[in-house]
Amino acid sequence: MHQGIGLDRFNAMTRDRAVHALFEVCCNVTWAATLADARPYPNRDALLAKADLGLLALSRSDLDRAFDSVVHERVTQRSVTELARIVRDRIDQMLGPTEGYPEY
Repeated sequence: MHQGIGLDRFNAMTRDRAVHALFEVCCNVTWAATLADARPYPNRDALLAKADLGLLALSRSDLDRAFDSVVHERVTQRSVTELARIVRDRIDQMLGPTEGYPEY
């Protein structure tokens, strides 16, 4: 999983790599592509807000598939609100600290 890449590196990734990183978050290609195509994000909050809006646009079957992909997460109910919480946590893990971790 992409972890600690930072927002600047995420914004600078090729489209394919950004879609792949986001697909790891929610397992929905359409959602991932929509978020990748909306780059660059000025800050983390803008990315998280766009992610929330993207989740609201998913069909019930897409939401079910997304929940199936987060089986290791603590889920109390299969709602968009619950999925948004999980996705926000996963995006935070993907980005890591504000500047990201150094590349080695």
